Amino acid sequence: MATASPAYLEIIEFIAAGTTSEGVVAFHPSPEAQNRVIELIERERESGLSAHEKAELDHFIELEHILRMAKAKARQILARGQ
Repeated sequence: MATASPAYLEIIEFIAAGTTSEGVVAFHPSPEAQNRVIELIERERESGLSAHEKAELDHFIELEHILRMAKAKARQILARGQ
């Protein structure tokens, strides 16, 4: 079984690549990343996670929070420009 790439890596790659306010607003993690997070949340509820899996989920949640704040700010920037 192949090791899954941490779901949060997509957000890190997106930030590192640079973007525009429009790009920030439009960004969504891939279906694969979304499914991985759903899987981790379900497994956490049902049977618990390993320390590595818990760290993966925690990192994703932290970055998702930052991304939500960035999206809100990007929307403000776009609204001022119109």
